Amino acid sequence: MNVRNNKPNVLVTGGTGGIGSAIVRRFFEAGYNVAIHYANNREKAEELADELMESGGTGLARIFRADFDEPGEIVEMFGEIREELGPVDVLINNAGIGRQELLQDVSYADWRKTFSVNVDAVFMCTKLALPYMIRRGYGRIVNISSIWGISGASCETCYSASKAAVIGFTKALAKEVGPAGINVNCVAPGVIDTDMNSHLSPEDMSALADETPLGRIGTPYDVAETVYFLCSAASSFITGQVISPNGGIVI
Repeated sequence: MNVRNNKPNVLVTGGTGGIGSAIVRRFFEAGYNVAIHYANNREKAEELADELMESGGTGLARIFRADFDEPGEIVEMFGEIREELGPVDVLINNAGIGRQELLQDVSYADWRKTFSVNVDAVFMCTKLALPYMIRRGYGRIVNISSIWGISGASCETCYSASKAAVIGFTKALAKEVGPAGINVNCVAPGVIDTDMNSHLSPEDMSALADETPLGRIGTPYDVAETVYFLCSAASSFITGQVISPNGGIVI
């Protein structure tokens, strides 16, 4: 709990994207201080923080930059968060990148880049957040995976493998830190209407909606609500689980 304003602190990595910004807004609405991580688009991060601060909420919204290819920058970011807001009570490992191409066309550099952002950064952020959570005897960690981490996707082998790694990381860590009062869960979204799926045509999106039992494409808000639930008192006995808001397209 932040001693500066008696509000809990949440760090959302990739906090300016479609899903990330929805998660940031949901926690801010609930009264949290939000640490909004960004890598490149400072202007977008500043606009989001300004929007929240002007909305009249009771928490604080601050932006923090780190290139997730550079572990040293992640360490620096955590130091800046502690200095400005205090330790991280809730960690949402949301930042991620995707690749859609045949495996034989994926270079080793591209493979490593995907794992650097999607897996290595999850490890680094979690490792840096844990000491305070363990000392306090409380913490919430939610890792964002994908349905493709569960079922795999053709022409997305690299992405699917990285998201499957996040699921394994979640399950193992939940067993490790559960005795310290820390809940660790995973959200594996289905097809969500974000920029990551902008390569899909309207016809493709319509076809995916038709294949989905609930008859629609998911929204960032659907994911944000799931993430927030896993950090709320209502989920205090839930850990090591993979929740997939996907409309039933994978059951």
